[in-house]
Amino acid sequence: MKPRAWRREVLRAHGADAAQADEILAYGGPLASAAVAEPPAWPLPDEPFVAAWERYAAKAARVGVFDALREPLVQLRFPVAAGQSETEAYRAATRRGEPPPEAPGLALARPQALRLFVHPTPAGRIGVVVAEAREDFEALVRALTRKNEPAPLPASMGACIIGGYNNWDRVRELREAWERENPGLGAAGWSAAFRLMMPERERYQDRFVLLSSGPYSGVPAEEMGMAEEEWRARSLTLRLEHECAHYFTRRVLGSMRNALHDELIADFAGIVSALGRYRADGFARFMGVEDHPRFRPGGRLESYRGDPPLSDGAFAVLRSLLLSAAAGVEEAERAGLLPWGDPADRARTLLALSSLTLEELAGGAIEALGGGAAQNT
Repeated sequence: MKPRAWRREVLRAHGADAAQADEILAYGGPLASAAVAEPPAWPLPDEPFVAAWERYAAKAARVGVFDALREPLVQLRFPVAAGQSETEAYRAATRRGEPPPEAPGLALARPQALRLFVHPTPAGRIGVVVAEAREDFEALVRALTRKNEPAPLPASMGACIIGGYNNWDRVRELREAWERENPGLGAAGWSAAFRLMMPERERYQDRFVLLSSGPYSGVPAEEMGMAEEEWRARSLTLRLEHECAHYFTRRVLGSMRNALHDELIADFAGIVSALGRYRADGFARFMGVEDHPRFRPGGRLESYRGDPPLSDGAFAVLRSLLLSAAAGVEEAERAGLLPWGDPADRARTLLALSSLTLEELAGGAIEALGGGAAQNT
């Protein structure tokens, strides 16, 4: 990583004063703070949850996605309603794995249109659920990430990756296997055994992706120069590969932040996968900065202002910095420095982008590092 003094000079060139530069430097550094040792081969082996999601996908082919997922994803057995997360039945099902009540559960407009599959990434495969209806996507997000509470969701949100999900279906499997090996020890014996297993979260926690099928970031097809159906299909690919990039950085680098640098990297993966090349102008539209210096309210950039939020002045500098970073990434991708072919190409490109700061991406440092990444492919 370049020295802070070098990064300050880049920020000064984008109009930052000393205080604004301090804000942006504190906003976030690179995802990878040190060199990452590569595994023997890419992609990585699947995580343990993948076997369960393969079973769910196979069952979905027989009975439909919603019915296949109602058993393992217990939140789908409850409606979205104010105060739902505080009911005893909900707490018993989600916190202790007790059977949910026989009730209608989550209401979906088009449950028959849900899709479920297991998707390959350089970091191993991951389960993916796609909702065709916007209201169904929002219902699933509220059920699985907002504790079945009617929380507001930003209109620009079209996907999310769910991690640390306690899968009581997998816990039941663990219990059945333990009881076969330890007959006669009963519920008390299992409770003690599970307490010992709890630190091994990979044995019972899942990570999976939820996707909607509308236009990416709410950008209309005509603004991307495409027909509606083409843009809708490409938007789905873009969302999918965007979330898979987040999965990669989470598994490989231990980092998945709600930060702009992470979004630039994930959108790079999505844009190149969906469009065949990186488009800085598309990324600008997705973020709401296509008419810089004006910022379009409702653009995704609003969600990445930081905590505490950047001041108005620092936010304006960040927008200028972001456009230069995207232009630098586009130039590097055009020059063949950020290959996106097989899993090894993709992994090394994601690692290269993760090792740089926004200032380095905007200031031309990507050229030397990208060249090194290309030589290793």
